[in-house]
Amino acid sequence: MTGSAAGGVVEIRDLIGVFAILNPIGAIPLFLSLTAGRSHAEMRRIAAKTALAVVAILLIATWSGQRLLALFGIGVPAFRIAGGLLVLLIAIAMFHAKSTPARHTREEDAEAESKEDIAVVPLAIPLLAGPGAISLVIVDAQKASGLGAELALSAGIVVVGVLVWLVLRLAEPIGVRLGTAGLNITTRVMGLILAAMAVQFMAIGLTALLPGLGR
Repeated sequence: MTGSAAGGVVEIRDLIGVFAILNPIGAIPLFLSLTAGRSHAEMRRIAAKTALAVVAILLIATWSGQRLLALFGIGVPAFRIAGGLLVLLIAIAMFHAKSTPARHTREEDAEAESKEDIAVVPLAIPLLAGPGAISLVIVDAQKASGLGAELALSAGIVVVGVLVWLVLRLAEPIGVRLGTAGLNITTRVMGLILAAMAVQFMAIGLTALLPGLGR
């Protein structure tokens, strides 16, 4: 799926990056832990509500992120560098099959265990659609300037949301089939993709801020 407009292009690799940083497969152990003791019907409801919240959060970032940057006087190159650093930290944690505190903390996990509704917090945010995912989407939206490209990016986010829903809905069989080793390998592969994207973000941002580096 590729959408284009006068100002930019949305490519499949952008959407792969969004899916990688959401990493719903890596979130399966925590999802199963937080939903332990709940009925299958309730687990399916939580999965659907979590996916909807993820889509809503990322769509807000797509359409409002650049305006928010302008409000605080933050240039896109600087945001690319900052976002790249954040994504790189998350990617490094994924290499070790761990979750960085930028996504969620132990305190949030402990609080979630006592909550009735865990779909939006902490599952949708910050576990899935955390600061890294929001930063990535804002950068993609800036690159895909133009109404057509932004609509294509929005449609891609909806598709990614459907994939998140499918993964969480099938969390139990996926967890059993892959096992701990399989889930960790998948997380590391996603981390490798993110690390490469993070370096690219920072390189583009540094080149824009310091044009001499591109010579």
